[in-house]
Amino acid sequence: MSFLLALLFYSILFYSILFYSIDEVLCVLVSPQLQQLLHSSQNQRAEKIFYNFCQLTLDPNTAHRHLILSEKNRVVEWSEDQCYPDHPERFEDLPQVLSVESLSGRCYWEVEWSGKVYMSVSYKEISRKGESYQCKFGRNDQSWSLLFYSSLIFSHNNIRTALPILPSSRIGVYVDHSAGILSFYSVCDTMILLYAVHTTFTRPLYAGFWVGYDSPLRLCDKNDGGDRG
Repeated sequence: MSFLLALLFYSILFYSILFYSIDEVLCVLVSPQLQQLLHSSQNQRAEKIFYNFCQLTLDPNTAHRHLILSEKNRVVEWSEDQCYPDHPERFEDLPQVLSVESLSGRCYWEVEWSGKVYMSVSYKEISRKGESYQCKFGRNDQSWSLLFYSSLIFSHNNIRTALPILPSSRIGVYVDHSAGILSFYSVCDTMILLYAVHTTFTRPLYAGFWVGYDSPLRLCDKNDGGDRG
């Protein structure tokens, strides 16, 4: 029964989101009883995901020289050229950075963003040299990426999917490595699924970020935003 209700909800949402906000779709097109059931199911799903919250940090050895890290390596933004030492894991030509921590189990993290950013997961083996597709998140078979700008575009292996959704300034990312699940959520008072991938991950993943000019990005603490539901 809950599956049929969810299927009905997402069918309505798909055809209505181009013209209405999420709240308008829920309030106008869905009955109060269905709203209550959907919200209860959403709360349970959000609680399960949030249980796997991971405290990630950014790896300064991978940060491009135009990226500056701060707040214990949990904030990254574009800057003047930094005097970082040479390192084989540093991205040489693209404003990208990876997390220190690998993602080999279930992991959920949240990010506050503005401007233009890519939020990604990547194998550590992604190329670091040059500006080719072998280096850029989402343009190769080593990484999966969601572009946040004036629109959303998901990319993997240079196959791009445009999404007709406007997210909040706070994004949740969930990985279940063994199940091959990657999902992105818009986080505000509720968690709204933006995009999900079901695939097979063959090696440990790392969180990755591409950061544009005047586009600060911050990894959130677990208690930053209160309850999820």
